[in-house]
Amino acid sequence: MRMPVPDPALVARRAEFVVALRAIVPGEGVIAAASELAAYDCDGLTAYRTSPLAVVLPSTTEQVSKVLAYCRSVGLKIVPRGAGTSLSGGALPLADGIVLGLSKLNRILEIDYENRCVVTQPGVTNLAITEAVAARGFYYAPDPSSQIACTIGGNVAENSGGVHCLKYGMTTNNLLGLEVVLADGEILRLGGKTFDAGGLDLLGVLTGSEGLLAITTEVTVRILPRPETQRAVLLGFPSIEDAGACVAGVIAAGVIPAGMEMMDRPAIHAAEAFVHAGYPLDVEALLIVELDGQAAEVDHLIEGVLEIAKAHHAVSARASGSEAERLAFWAGRKAAFPAVGRISPDYFCMDGTIPRAALPKVLGRMGEMSEARGLKVANVFHAGDGNLHPLILYDANIPGQLETAEAFGADILRLCVEVGGVLTGEHGVGVEKRDLMEVQFAPADLDQQQRLRCAFDGEQLLNPGKVFPTLCRCAELGRVHVRGGAMRFPDLPRF
Repeated sequence: MRMPVPDPALVARRAEFVVALRAIVPGEGVIAAASELAAYDCDGLTAYRTSPLAVVLPSTTEQVSKVLAYCRSVGLKIVPRGAGTSLSGGALPLADGIVLGLSKLNRILEIDYENRCVVTQPGVTNLAITEAVAARGFYYAPDPSSQIACTIGGNVAENSGGVHCLKYGMTTNNLLGLEVVLADGEILRLGGKTFDAGGLDLLGVLTGSEGLLAITTEVTVRILPRPETQRAVLLGFPSIEDAGACVAGVIAAGVIPAGMEMMDRPAIHAAEAFVHAGYPLDVEALLIVELDGQAAEVDHLIEGVLEIAKAHHAVSARASGSEAERLAFWAGRKAAFPAVGRISPDYFCMDGTIPRAALPKVLGRMGEMSEARGLKVANVFHAGDGNLHPLILYDANIPGQLETAEAFGADILRLCVEVGGVLTGEHGVGVEKRDLMEVQFAPADLDQQQRLRCAFDGEQLLNPGKVFPTLCRCAELGRVHVRGGAMRFPDLPRF
């Protein structure tokens, strides 16, 4: 992994920057002590750490605007940060830049049941939106496993999904409006409380842009009525290939589950030991299939799924008989990442997406890679939409294992692209997949993406060193892209 070379002139002006930023965000709004900066030196990808010049914690949109305008005037880089749950290094700091933390923008501003939407600041957690509207029978559909901690602003930056994205879509499918601050401090509002706002789809451009284009300060999302009935089916299979074939069979039959998740044997055992969800331990793969809607419809769909599972050699099947049992099925799946942390000193959580039909082939190839690399893998993923989350187990205390795990992860992502998939489904590119972007995109593709970035941030002060393999100068804002001016990246500091 490589990052931009720190600018010594900016580092030398740290004291000056801190004074100016404290004038904009007074009180405890600027963190500069080394001991306190340590809390911000990495995100969920903890293998890499860098201490920023300072951390700024604005509490209003106006403060965000003034901070960005000041940073642009002095050429200071900005790394936006929500809750720091990013697993791709998207919020990894820069040694010659500041971290702009949005945790103080943490209020729900409006709940509009008539228009079925919520207006919220970016620091509100994903789960808090559902909790705020639950009493009226509504919920917010995208539900990442980290929903208790991850923020809606971070969800917008990464276009996060979750176990129910198969039927209800990713963040982009549930987003109605944004207030953002551009790199020069200009405040811009997009969309609102209705679908399909007029003009260019700038909401689509900003969703999943990983903090490279603008800073989100307000989000409007749609909320949905809670389905009348929700039931989950727990299916065990003698092989992970059988489970993958069952996934394809369910979709081919025209059934669109609310969620369809898969775990392999290592993940099953880790989750069961951690949560005691009642998972069968004598199977190689487990599918959780959730159906929702009217009670009669759900009962009919469950019967159909059970028949399809039987045809694909399922050796165990259990449908939830109560809401508590349904939640228990999901509790194990949602706790799978921390559960695997109990059986391995370290792990890399990968994120790639493949066509559903390629599941059996890819899972088989991953098993071969595991043998060749000498590292075990626990597989947990959104099977319904082909979003893989292999957890590569390693021990950073053993020399060379981190590098082997990185190479293994890169092999998996190359395989995803090889079979017609993509490098990321919901975790983003960040620094983790940045150097693999040329595997998926031709130079002309990356040039066009960089031109779009230049149109928003021609000086590339917002989150530089992320997503794109090179830092390129924009000779003319948004129009001329000079690859010859690309900056080289040195190795990232490892933890």
